[in-house]
Amino acid sequence: MTAVRFDHITKLFGATRAVDDVSLTINAGELFFLLGPSGCGKSTLLRLIAGLHEPTSGRILFNDRDVTSLGTEQRNAVMCFQSYALWPHMTVRENVRFGLAVRKVVRDEQERRVAAVLRLVGMEDLVQRKPNELSGGQQQRVALARALVVEPACLLLDEPLSNLDAKLRHGMRSEIRRICKASGFTTVYVTHDQKEALSIADRIALMKDGKVVQVGTPGDLYNRPATSFVADFIGQTNLIRGTITSREGTQYLVRTAAGVIRAAANGQSPRGDEVVLSIRPEQIRVARGEGARDAASGGHSDGNRLTGKAVETSFLGDASEHVLEVGGQRLRLVQTPPLFDPPGEMVVEFDAGDVVVLGE
Repeated sequence: MTAVRFDHITKLFGATRAVDDVSLTINAGELFFLLGPSGCGKSTLLRLIAGLHEPTSGRILFNDRDVTSLGTEQRNAVMCFQSYALWPHMTVRENVRFGLAVRKVVRDEQERRVAAVLRLVGMEDLVQRKPNELSGGQQQRVALARALVVEPACLLLDEPLSNLDAKLRHGMRSEIRRICKASGFTTVYVTHDQKEALSIADRIALMKDGKVVQVGTPGDLYNRPATSFVADFIGQTNLIRGTITSREGTQYLVRTAAGVIRAAANGQSPRGDEVVLSIRPEQIRVARGEGARDAASGGHSDGNRLTGKAVETSFLGDASEHVLEVGGQRLRLVQTPPLFDPPGEMVVEFDAGDVVVLGE
């Protein structure tokens, strides 16, 4: 298995810094995602691994081997493109065998590898079909099989699910993870879809303006975002600006437009810091019974309770989404099970430990 390391990689296209001084290690056998908005540099970084671009400065290493100046064929880094790029006149078996034939692998070994990889992707019963006789998901499996059969040092996936409809895309996520982890090859996957990344990645590098903003597991990025950009890009969140006024034990008291909010203390200074609070909609609950009455009468707890005017409600099936206006601040929450007839004024609560304090 191959570890991939970027050592201060920069790539310029004229005056544009597509990749800006990136240093990053992708572990051997890892399913690693490059995630970010359009134009952030993720696809350029993938093409640099493949050898389709040469960096302006810096080094790329496969394990301890410097491959910066090597061509694609010398790296054995195989890319699956968005279009699948299957030969229309060839059968499934012939498409998968193609790379082995080009590499002049002996016939018996070709047959063994092709049979094994077709079983892995679940296409062994469709080997005689042509690409136009396959669904989008089946074509994606064939493209994966063709890449895996050559036993790549690194498998590169460039938004592989972008051509599929929403339902099929959702189903293929777990299949891609199963196939990649079963094969054992290091896999680098580019997407702008944060749900894809959160659902199947081992680790994620979130990029912005050619730089890596944060690297971590899906849980790290979702629950412990390093910046407001990370918090906002990875899932939905409420971003509320405020000022730390004091510290009580393990909590900060933060003055905001919505009122004073308690947050778990981190490395910020105890008072006077301008901060941004991140609160996920699903971590905010509608207060009921005694909790609602306590909040309405000014009751106090170690958590947070706010009262706001309901300005928008959306029914999502198994949940409902509500937007409250609290002191001029809009607060979004998701209620499970759904609240069908929300009152005009709602009391909500959330734990201090669910409030992430960001320095920007």
